[in-house]
Amino acid sequence: MLSNKSIVRLSIAFGIIFWTLLLLTNLSILFDQKNNASLGIPQFLPHAFLILFILSVGVYYRYSIGKAESINFIDLLWRVFVTGLLTTIVSLSIKFFFYVFGGSMLTKNILLINFFYLVNLGLILSFLISTFIVWKRLILYQKSKKLLRTWQFFEYFLFLSLGFEFSGYKLFDVPFNTVILLLVGIGLILSVNLKWVAYLNFKQKWKSILFLLLVIIYLWYFFMSLVGYSNESVLITDLLNNVFVLAVFAFIFIYSVFSVLVILFNLPTSSVFESKLEEVINFQRLSQTIPTGQKEEQVFEILLDSAVSAVFADAAWLEITDTKAGKQELLVRNLNPDLIDKIKEAAQNSTLKRILNSELERNPTSQKLTATLKKVPFKSILVYPIIVKNEQIGTLALLKEVDDSFNKEMIDIINTYVNQASISIENFRLLTEALENERYKEELKIASRVQKSLLPQTLDKNHDYNITAFSMAADEVGGDYYDTFRINDNKVALIIADVSGKGTSAAFHMSQMKGIFHSLAQLDLEPKEFMVQANSALSRCLEKTSFITASYFIIDTKSKVVRFTRAGHCPTLYLDGRTRETSFFKNKGLGLGILRNSSFEDYVQVNEFYYKPEDVFVLYTDGITEATNQNQEEFGYDRLRTSLLKHASLSPDKIKDGIIDDLYDFCGKRSLDDDYTMLIVKFTGHENVKSVESVKTKK
Repeated sequence: MLSNKSIVRLSIAFGIIFWTLLLLTNLSILFDQKNNASLGIPQFLPHAFLILFILSVGVYYRYSIGKAESINFIDLLWRVFVTGLLTTIVSLSIKFFFYVFGGSMLTKNILLINFFYLVNLGLILSFLISTFIVWKRLILYQKSKKLLRTWQFFEYFLFLSLGFEFSGYKLFDVPFNTVILLLVGIGLILSVNLKWVAYLNFKQKWKSILFLLLVIIYLWYFFMSLVGYSNESVLITDLLNNVFVLAVFAFIFIYSVFSVLVILFNLPTSSVFESKLEEVINFQRLSQTIPTGQKEEQVFEILLDSAVSAVFADAAWLEITDTKAGKQELLVRNLNPDLIDKIKEAAQNSTLKRILNSELERNPTSQKLTATLKKVPFKSILVYPIIVKNEQIGTLALLKEVDDSFNKEMIDIINTYVNQASISIENFRLLTEALENERYKEELKIASRVQKSLLPQTLDKNHDYNITAFSMAADEVGGDYYDTFRINDNKVALIIADVSGKGTSAAFHMSQMKGIFHSLAQLDLEPKEFMVQANSALSRCLEKTSFITASYFIIDTKSKVVRFTRAGHCPTLYLDGRTRETSFFKNKGLGLGILRNSSFEDYVQVNEFYYKPEDVFVLYTDGITEATNQNQEEFGYDRLRTSLLKHASLSPDKIKDGIIDDLYDFCGKRSLDDDYTMLIVKFTGHENVKSVESVKTKK
């Protein structure tokens, strides 16, 4: 069986061949008519080659765009824009040629005019078909069975309309116009499917509007160009007499107009934020099940309901095995339990399709049910193992009635839900075991491993900077948290947080902070908006006596700037690599969860600074500066500053080791009064032309 790449190459080759044959037959027939010669070329042959060319281009774009694994709406619209731009440039170049040589006999040659017309024809058809395939992907985003059937009917009808090339009917003939009206009617029905718009952020919506308006301009220009050729010259293959072409023109125009209008109406809405906040709240529900005293069965119920809601699953089941008690529990949604064994059998015999890279053992696998297996009504299944203490205790399966229905965004959020549910269940069982066996100390050691698993094993690195971290809990579990998140090629988010209190309660709140950070950081929010949204989410789950201090940074390697804000956390220590001067960034801010209303944003201050090579900044929790020696003297800010200056010329790892050694030399390695956590960021990139000596403040 041919691979996708082979099909793409063959379609390109056939497209070139059929366009060349279309050109030769058109020019030959025109030569016959002009010179009263007879080469014996049938009149239907150009129509046949035109259809074959359209099919070749359709196959090419179907396999190069329609079969891509990932979907990025802006990238798809960009491809449409670039294809249209190239076509417009070539078309304008041809017009310029006729304008410059307009008075010569050369430009009045009917063969030359038809040659350039056929060049335009090939490019315009490529633009129309590529845009049609892109519109298909947009319309079928989060597809349903009904929508899929309607689209398939539309495609088949369009395919059959190619046969009108041989009918002899032309524009304004009743059969011709009737077919166009039917196709346009179906296109109107399909054009209301714009679910993809809700997943655009504000910036992406404006980009989409720009690209769609340009598509509308392209369509107008290409149509008028075809009208001009049709009115001014004799054409053997006139696209204005082609039902397929006119129907595709109309469909692309209608969907472009609908998309622009819907995006404009959605600009002031917060649909994406609502969706993301719902994911955060579901994550919090899973995080809170154990602290609020709920049972293990309730964790599974919340996990199943949250997963079904997040991916719009048609059915699902959750199978739990208790090996100690020797029993099994089965939870189902919209599914006959008798079908489960048949679904498992079908999945085992299907082709494995990877959606995510499988670096981690807990990554899910997505299995596409083969069409030959008629035993079950579902074509997509997503299976996640539920692992507690390296033992699989259950399986979560999500089902959909159409194939390829689970996109990467869905998989990421379900992966988060399953991992958090596993942690919640593990903590629940550990706490129960500790109470039953009176082994509180052993339980805390195991909980410590859970807490450490919430901290990143590796931190983001870039040619512009290196980051290293140190963390040690005062008890077996602690409440200090740090992490990085790659937003895009140029931006990385960095956070450090300190939960009030210590022990298991602080660790639980730390896990909630991690979930909120990962959910909000991917939205590429400005630091102030991040803090406001995080405060809103944490206010729903933190105890009234608890709060979290945090500092949030966004490093932009393209503009060489760092934007940051502080929510009651320790001031950041900064060292200028050129002048060796140090300073503490003390912008104002209240801890998350202290103010649980809209007035919180009035206390959020955003700063930014430009960095150069050898600049260093140190993030830390108050356990570092408040560590005391035997005389109850604190390590303090001045000693931290002195220690940084002493080791600043070293690598980030050695700077960290040097500061920790100085800390231990001061207070001794006795039992800790508070958690120790520290992040060192050292810049190594090209020097920025702007000064980094001043910190700019944004209110």
